[in-house]
Amino acid sequence: MATKVLGIIGGMGPAATVDLYDKLLRYTDAACDQAHVPVLIDGNTRIPDRTAAILHGGEDPRPELCKSAKRLENAGAELLMMACNTAHYFYDDVCAAVRVPVLHMPRITAAAAREKGYARVALLATSGTVQSGVYADAFSREAPNIELLLPEDEEQTAIMSLIYDGVKAGHKDLDVTPVRKLLERMTRQGAACFILGCTELPLAFSMYALDAPTLDPTSLLAKEALRQSGARLRIE
Repeated sequence: MATKVLGIIGGMGPAATVDLYDKLLRYTDAACDQAHVPVLIDGNTRIPDRTAAILHGGEDPRPELCKSAKRLENAGAELLMMACNTAHYFYDDVCAAVRVPVLHMPRITAAAAREKGYARVALLATSGTVQSGVYADAFSREAPNIELLLPEDEEQTAIMSLIYDGVKAGHKDLDVTPVRKLLERMTRQGAACFILGCTELPLAFSMYALDAPTLDPTSLLAKEALRQSGARLRIE
C-alpha cells in the first residue's frame, strides 16, 4: 500500500530538521529503501526567529512559514509538520495557507503525557514557546489534569543559552552546570519527566550528556506522522 508523502517545514534550525528526518527513518520498519516514507523537506533558514517575533516585535515569520507550507504542498506533500515547537504559535496561519493537514507537535506531546499517566511534568523550551502558551494550551486541551511546571527566570536563561549558545552555535564546551541544577531542583519539585519542548533540546541532552527522564516531542511527532502516513513503525 502506498504511503502518504510527508512534508517538513524545516530550517528552524537546520540540525533540528535533520534530527526529525533521522527519527522518521529510525522509527520506520523498513528492510529496503522503497519501504521508507517519501519525505519532502523545505529547509527554509529564511524563516525569522520565532521567539524574537513573539516576545520582542521581531520580523513576522508567518510569510515564510506559509511559503514553505505551500511549496511542500505544491511539490506533493500530503501531510505537513513543523520542525520547531515555537512555530506552533502560528499554527492556525499555516493551516489556513494549505489544503493538506498539519500535525500539531505540542498537542501530540500532551496526549502522550496523558497516556503515560503523569501527574506533573516540567516544560523546557524557548522563552517564546513558554510565554506564548502553546504548551499550556495543548495541555489544557489534551491533558487538563496534568500540572505543567516551568523553570524560574534564571533557569529559563540557562535553557535559552543551552539552545542558542550551545546547539545553534555548535558550542560543544558550553558550561551546562546551571541546567543540571535546574533538572535536580524540578525533579525534587515532583516533575515525573521533562518535556524537551524545543527541537534543539533532544540534541542538547545528547551533546552534553544531560541525564533526566524526558518526553521528546520530535520523536512523538515523527511516530505520529508515520502512523498517519500508513507506514509500519519499528517495534522498540
